[in-house]
Amino acid sequence: MSETTKSPLPREVADAYVDALVALDPVTGTYLGAKESSRKLPDTSPAGQEALAELARATLARLDEAERRPGADSDIERRCARLLRERLTAELAVHEADEGLRTVSNLHSPVHSVREVFTVTPTETEEDWAAVAERLRAVPAALRGYRESLAVGLERKLYGGPRATATFIGQLTDWSDTDGQGRGWFEDFVSQGPGALRAELGEAARAATAAVVELRDWMRDVYAPTIEAAPDTAGRERYARWVRYFNGTDLDLDEAYAYGWSEYHRLLGEMKAEAEKVLPGAETPWVALAHLDEHGTHIEGVEEVRVWLQGLMDEAMDALDGTHFELAERVRRVESRIAPPGGAAAPYYTQPSADFSRPGRTWLPTMGQTRFPVYDLVSTWYHEGVPGHHLQLAQWTHVAENLSRYQATVGMVSANAEGWALYAERLMDELGFLTDPERRLGYLDAQMMRAVRVIIDIGMHLELEIPAGSPFHPGERWTPELAQEFFGAHSSRPADFVESELIRYLSMPGQAIGYTLGQRAWLQGRENARKRHGDAFDAKAWHMAALSQGSLGLDDLVDELSAL
Repeated sequence: MSETTKSPLPREVADAYVDALVALDPVTGTYLGAKESSRKLPDTSPAGQEALAELARATLARLDEAERRPGADSDIERRCARLLRERLTAELAVHEADEGLRTVSNLHSPVHSVREVFTVTPTETEEDWAAVAERLRAVPAALRGYRESLAVGLERKLYGGPRATATFIGQLTDWSDTDGQGRGWFEDFVSQGPGALRAELGEAARAATAAVVELRDWMRDVYAPTIEAAPDTAGRERYARWVRYFNGTDLDLDEAYAYGWSEYHRLLGEMKAEAEKVLPGAETPWVALAHLDEHGTHIEGVEEVRVWLQGLMDEAMDALDGTHFELAERVRRVESRIAPPGGAAAPYYTQPSADFSRPGRTWLPTMGQTRFPVYDLVSTWYHEGVPGHHLQLAQWTHVAENLSRYQATVGMVSANAEGWALYAERLMDELGFLTDPERRLGYLDAQMMRAVRVIIDIGMHLELEIPAGSPFHPGERWTPELAQEFFGAHSSRPADFVESELIRYLSMPGQAIGYTLGQRAWLQGRENARKRHGDAFDAKAWHMAALSQGSLGLDDLVDELSAL
């Protein structure tokens, strides 16, 4: 058999999958920097979902053959095959359970993807804006496909949650009328377009807004009344399926719930000690944090906070590069941005394009605020930016040729990335960057929020019992109402943020636990490697090797980290 007729190795299978995926999903293509994707949007209908599933099935069949080839057992091929099989199997399990027919969320749905992709679509040239106009004209079909999927779900009695539905309807209203005068988000977006295309862009934007209004009215008048008695929670079977999807592990849910409580008690003790430094005699750490809201260090102004966050990341980059990491010049570039209005309350990060022409970016939702407490920003930007999401995801992009494009991009396991980002916050504490009591109490509050997520996400979806030793409703079973109360009592975040987070947990079951459980995997892998190497353990070398191996599910991550 000639070289040209041999079956491909796993990395080639993975990259062929990415090429085929981009053809089916132009949103993914745009995030990967594929210029030809800028004019299109995906088919969000049941037929479009099935096309993606067929691609996954065909890819798994090709992977079976590829794993039998000589050379497929090398570390780089083995890791890639391990990830590709796990990811596609998890995605197919979600598809075959018809979860795509009930996807209603305040953060994670096809409609959110359609809107958010415009924020990363190129707009540098008139040609770019012409592509934007064409993509805008595709919005109505994309939203109709989503509606078709939900309608099939209604026929099959597969319902999204009532809370998420109500929140989503509110978001659609906001997107269709950002100024109270009937001007929608899409019209705002194209207002900076070139004069020569202004009329075309305006017409396309108005049609996109009309499609948002049409979907909003159907959600309000048809969908919401039909699903109003449906449960908001997933139940154990659905929850376990989503845990595998978001975390890459068949988790012992009861052990993980107990671990969440152990982290809660550990962090509460540390928070009380730090709070005493901030406000001696404070009844709880959150009283001290509320004091900081009023009297702590603040940044005044939206543009001012953007600049300040950029400086924070630049300072961290300079301090860590060459000491705890060894970074390529293009990885060092990261931008601080203000998030467009109408989304969820949590900050987020977007990965650089494959050629780094679009850098990695952190995004701060202001939620109408103009005054920002520093304690709530520092560890969050260590998480979202440097050394968190940016260093990992930009490094994956940088070494994509040594991995596969799949491992560096669309194969990302949420818990791997979120676990690294939470580990990055903890690393900055270990390295002495959080000695100021305000900043350290803010860091501990952020860690506590992630531990609370484990407790309430597993607890409310499985309706578990609150332990007898808990200071909160011992012996009762979790409900969304109790979860919201518990979260609010153990967080410095405002009520609208707490509510937004709860809807996120209800509509993305199993995703929120990946931060703390992912961090546990990273810490365990590092400790195992440290024990294996003894005094010869090199943290900088370990960090770079760990960041250069691409994504893995938590079942596989500890093994691979321990062996570095």
